[in-house]
Amino acid sequence: MELTIEAKKEIFKTYGKSETDTGSPEAQIALYSQRIQHLTEHLKTHEKDFSTQRSLLKLVGKRRQLLDYLKDKDIGRYRNIVKTLNLRK
Repeated sequence: MELTIEAKKEIFKTYGKSETDTGSPEAQIALYSQRIQHLTEHLKTHEKDFSTQRSLLKLVGKRRQLLDYLKDKDIGRYRNIVKTLNLRK
């Protein structure tokens, strides 16, 4: 995994309320997005790595659940995170 502790803290600091805010939906969505990008790059070179492919699909599903939750709770925060991370939908 490419994410170091410092990289995770930076993600939480940018999208959460602080470096230790690991529970907010925005911070979790940003972390999942970073991991999804990493796995996507891996699969471009290793096309037959089916365990990674399955992990990628699970992460996409988890991120989708968090986005749906955030959309139900606060549409403004949802629109902000989708726009910030350049996500579709």
